[in-house]
Amino acid sequence: MRSVASLILAAGLLAAVPSPAAADPPVCGPPVASTTQPGYTVADPDCDVNGTPFVPVAGSSVWTGIDDGAAYRIERPAAWNGELVLYAHGYRGLGTTVYVDSPSLRAHYLARGFAWAASSYQTNGYDVGQGVRDTYELIRRFTERTGQPARAVYMTGASMGGHVTAVAIEEHPQAFVAAMPVCGVLGDAELFDYFLDANVTAAALTGTTITFPQAPVDPSFQEVYRQQVAQQVPLLGQGAGLTPLGRRWGDFVEQRSGGTRPGFDNALAYWSALPGIPPLTSVPFLFGVYPGLSGGTAGVAEGNITSNRFTVYQGDDNPWLSRDELRLNRDVLRVDRTDRPSRDLSGVPRVDGRPRVPVLSMHTIGDLFVPLSMEQEYARRANLQGRGKLFVSRAVRALGHCEFTGPELAQGFDDLVTWVRTGHRPAGDPILDRRAVAGAQFGCRFTLTDRPAFGPACPR
Repeated sequence: MRSVASLILAAGLLAAVPSPAAADPPVCGPPVASTTQPGYTVADPDCDVNGTPFVPVAGSSVWTGIDDGAAYRIERPAAWNGELVLYAHGYRGLGTTVYVDSPSLRAHYLARGFAWAASSYQTNGYDVGQGVRDTYELIRRFTERTGQPARAVYMTGASMGGHVTAVAIEEHPQAFVAAMPVCGVLGDAELFDYFLDANVTAAALTGTTITFPQAPVDPSFQEVYRQQVAQQVPLLGQGAGLTPLGRRWGDFVEQRSGGTRPGFDNALAYWSALPGIPPLTSVPFLFGVYPGLSGGTAGVAEGNITSNRFTVYQGDDNPWLSRDELRLNRDVLRVDRTDRPSRDLSGVPRVDGRPRVPVLSMHTIGDLFVPLSMEQEYARRANLQGRGKLFVSRAVRALGHCEFTGPELAQGFDDLVTWVRTGHRPAGDPILDRRAVAGAQFGCRFTLTDRPAFGPACPR
């Protein structure tokens, strides 16, 4: 998603790449026509999207190329430990140029002796199945290009790449020894249900009549929707100017995004002040992701994959509904799905929560784009599959999507490697314990750097 990438870059979240070995940098070439996707082009894998040449870290060897409509990068350190990390990128919008980039932990992988590989995928959009196919293909390509197979392969990915990661280890259970999704869509269609929830509750609270579009939506409907949002925003407010009604709306968003937790008021102010994603850049962010309008699954899913038919909306942890909660549940627009997450790599692939290998995941608790509820949904599914002990989730106190520091990510990866090598399951956060999640110290254990924008600092 270009929106995902831009949010990460704007927040300065990507770890700095160390100085490359002294060599002439490659000359950046123009995108070339895809051999598999009509109308698509593939960007030069020897250059980053900003035009900066991609060069090896000192002492490492690099292989790049374009094959079957996807660009790829492979990097192996001189003192290779025989292990490989595959990195799956996030959603990049609906543009027709695909490009490969490097993982933020690139330097850390190489310093620890790991090789890594990444693919652009052949397509953009919310095409998780293609992401799985092209990322899995990297295992064969690594052997082919380097002349040596990896004895162990780790899978990792961010945002939509977390969805790719979760599906890959279920689709190819023998291929991987462990996985590390971060800020990931681990609840498959539950993410789009959450987008629906945020919008229909806002409309019900403000008395705005809205309809649910079927993707793809024509621009005329988008304009109608913009006018509907324009009726709601003055009543709800934005950012630091949220009205009492806006804060009440936030209560429902909080419960649907992971439950009562520290820092939520600042998170709501932060996310409600951001502009929406294309094509709805003129509306606040949480309105810009209304399913069927942002286009994420258009052309991928065969129909609408969202539903709130049986959702009970609550503004707090009290299981008894108040009068205004009953009224909202009566008035809210109800939507039913016409398509479901698939059992294969078509459409929007389902995540069953049945890992056969250790999975260590990380999530920022102020993320209202891909919220903490994704972790909770995966944990519930893993428990139902009898695989709960193979899943560890860690909460980090930050507002942004994928807003992790390099040391936080490195600690998670190192603990995952130790888990694989020793069998010792690392610590995590009790994300299914509502009291623990609501506690004042939730998220402190694995937050290594305080973010003042989040709220009160953790005790050190």
